[in-house]
Amino acid sequence: MSLRVAVAAPFIQNGTRRLEENEFVVALSLDRDWFSPDQAKRLIDVATGEGLLERGDDGLAVTFDPGEVTVPESFVPDEDLLRERSAFERVLDSLVAEGMEKHEAVGAINALQGELGLTIEAAAVVYARREGIGVEDLAPTAREAVLDTEDG
Repeated sequence: MSLRVAVAAPFIQNGTRRLEENEFVVALSLDRDWFSPDQAKRLIDVATGEGLLERGDDGLAVTFDPGEVTVPESFVPDEDLLRERSAFERVLDSLVAEGMEKHEAVGAINALQGELGLTIEAAAVVYARREGIGVEDLAPTAREAVLDTEDG
């Protein structure tokens, strides 16, 4: 997943699991020239929202092992990383990262959605769990989508 790669790069570069926010921004904007400083700050917000980073009094901490991430030499992150993704998109990324073909996953989730009468987010979480892929962190988001649908 390219978001994970973009987040991991500054930590790999500095050989640590914790960085000051300004160190993270400098690594992405000046050192790598991937984003402007404002975009790098936005990436922090997105990554924090997706549970890849945690903000604390002592800066940013990565929540996964950056040493397990490879940053390809030619890697340049897409600016789409700067927008928050829906629970469906995040589950789909998890499924693809586990080796599932994207079109197959989408088809199976759509079928499950129709079969169970769920929102696309809830169907994606149910499908991923049936496939043995841990997406427990997204279950509350999918639940909120169901409740929002019922309220509207």
